[in-house]
Amino acid sequence: LAARPVSVLVVAWLLLGVAGLTRALATACSDAPFGAGIRVTCSEIILRQEVLKDGFHRDLLIKVKFGESIEDLQTCRLLIKHSIPAGLFVDPYELASLGEKNIEAVMVSENFNIEAPNYLSKESEVLIYARQDAQCIDCFQAFLPVHYRYHRPHSKDGETRIVVNNPDLLMYCDQEFPILKCWAQSQVAAPCALKSKDICHWNNMKYKSILRNVTLQVPVGLTIHTSLVCSVTLLITVLCSTLILVAVFKYGHFSL
Repeated sequence: LAARPVSVLVVAWLLLGVAGLTRALATACSDAPFGAGIRVTCSEIILRQEVLKDGFHRDLLIKVKFGESIEDLQTCRLLIKHSIPAGLFVDPYELASLGEKNIEAVMVSENFNIEAPNYLSKESEVLIYARQDAQCIDCFQAFLPVHYRYHRPHSKDGETRIVVNNPDLLMYCDQEFPILKCWAQSQVAAPCALKSKDICHWNNMKYKSILRNVTLQVPVGLTIHTSLVCSVTLLITVLCSTLILVAVFKYGHFSL
C-alpha cells in the first residue's frame, strides 16, 4: 500500500518534466530566425477578374489581394501578363490614350489587326502594370478595355462563348523579403515600366483565383437568316441610292 503513493508521485514528476520541456522547445522555435530552418507560414495571394459593362465593348477589371499586410509591399510592382482570346481584341491606340487616365498597358503581339473577324484572328498578349488600391494597403488592381470581334453565323444557336483564362501574375520588388519566396515559381524578363527600355526579372507568382475563368456570351447571326438579311440590305441600299440621286438632280446646280 505504501508503494502506491510513491508511484503516483513519480508519474506526476514525469508529467511536469515533459510539460516543461515542451514549453522550452516551443519558445526556442518561436524565437528562431527565418534562416535557422524554421518554415514560415505563407499567406495566399487572391486574384479576382470580372467583366464590367454590357454590349460589344467591355471592361476587364483585375483585383489582387495579399493574404496579410506586408510592410515591404510598397517597394514592389505588379505586372499582369494577359492572353486575350481570338474572340476579343484590345485596341492598341486606345491603350496609348489610357495613360492620361493613369492606366498603363501595352500590346505585346505584333501584326495585330483589330478589324479581322474571330475566325481570322489569333490570341494576343497584353502587359498591364497594376497599381496599388488607395482603399486597401495590400491590394492591387488593373483595368483593361476589351471589345468583341465579329463571329461566324451559327446554324442553330444564336450565341457563342468566349473563355477568358486567368492571367500570369508577375511581381518585382526593390528589396528582398522572405515571404516572397513562398509565392515565386519562376522568373520572367519584361520591361521594368511602361516607357522604360530597362528589362527586369519579374517573379511569376502563384495565386488563388476566385473564379477559374471568365466566360462571355456573344450574340451571333443565324445562317437561316442569310437570304433575308441580304435581300433587305440590297433593297435598302438601292432605295437610299435612288433617293440620293433624285435629290442631286433636283436640287443640284451643274455648270458645264
